[in-house]
Amino acid sequence: MASKRDYYEVLGVSKDANEVEIKKAYRKLAVKFHPDRNTDDPSAAEKFRESTEAYDVLKDAEKRAQYDRFGHAPEGHPGMGGFGAGGFGGGGEMDLNEALRRFMSDFGMGDIFGGGGGGGEGGARRQGRNLQVTLRLTLREASEGSSKKVKVQKQVGCPQCEGSGAASGSRPQTCSTCGGLGRVRQVRQSLLGQMVTETACPHCAGRGQKITDPCDNCRGTGTVRGEEVLEIKVPAGVTSGNYMELRGKGDAGDQGAPAGNLRVIMEVEEDDLFERHGDDVLLDVPISPIDLMLGTKLTVPTLDGKVALKIPAGTQSHKIFRLRGKGVSHLNRSGSGDQLVRVLAWTPLDLGTDQIRQLKDLQDALASQVPAPGRDLFD
Repeated sequence: MASKRDYYEVLGVSKDANEVEIKKAYRKLAVKFHPDRNTDDPSAAEKFRESTEAYDVLKDAEKRAQYDRFGHAPEGHPGMGGFGAGGFGGGGEMDLNEALRRFMSDFGMGDIFGGGGGGGEGGARRQGRNLQVTLRLTLREASEGSSKKVKVQKQVGCPQCEGSGAASGSRPQTCSTCGGLGRVRQVRQSLLGQMVTETACPHCAGRGQKITDPCDNCRGTGTVRGEEVLEIKVPAGVTSGNYMELRGKGDAGDQGAPAGNLRVIMEVEEDDLFERHGDDVLLDVPISPIDLMLGTKLTVPTLDGKVALKIPAGTQSHKIFRLRGKGVSHLNRSGSGDQLVRVLAWTPLDLGTDQIRQLKDLQDALASQVPAPGRDLFD
């Protein structure tokens, strides 16, 4: 499979191009390569699709930021879209039909080619809204991966009319004017040659069908308020801000139109023991000064159980020990980060008289070995 061209290269703009420059470049390419103007050139349709795909990403600030960071992220990469098909990012390819729909949604034939009539979707059956939910995870769930259930409040297909919008015993009728397309075309001659203007069908308001007897449960929309419980399979290694894009799991569309998408944003809670730094975790362990001086063995917790850690004699406070592979799992690749164990000298309280005397004796014995702060600065 051939690699995709850089989106900035496709539109012929620089990487610091602003929104106006990007839109202007796309309009120029849309006029040049639109399939209606190039019926004898099959390659034009591919160029139109490619430029529309590029524009769809670069016009959106969030998608553009993800693209600038990850490029054409492969499926499963935590960049443009999502886990798998549309998960952390969007490595999928827009087809020509979708490109034409996006083009009509943003500009409309009349808008970009000139001539009467409002572009956009007009009164067409509305696609369901995109929704967003937050999924909270513990650090261990984020590291190991987990399966979580989330309840989504949304518009669902009307159970009474099965989403058609028509009352029981009836069905929507295909519009005879537009043949169910929802749009009508007019062909005219201009200085640029034959131009095609496309507008919403005036007889069905762009819906492509007419309902003469609407469902009394949904009032002809085909959707009602409801909820859906979804099981989300979270891969190991996610962090706060990663997201999954679940296609078709947003609001149901009017009268059987496509459903919107659901974006599930990960939020990893802070842990009581571990402090996360990328895929590494830090654990602070208090230890007595005597154990630091003489050395000892500790049993320390990790994300997947307890391990033994040897503290050599003469260890200084704030020394950091590294436990390889005991951190957070790497996202979409094998292996894990490390666990860092920082030992901190613990000062005992409420000492008895004998303990204080013994410590003073030890203090006197060690006085010559303790470095005086700043001695080198003042000698």
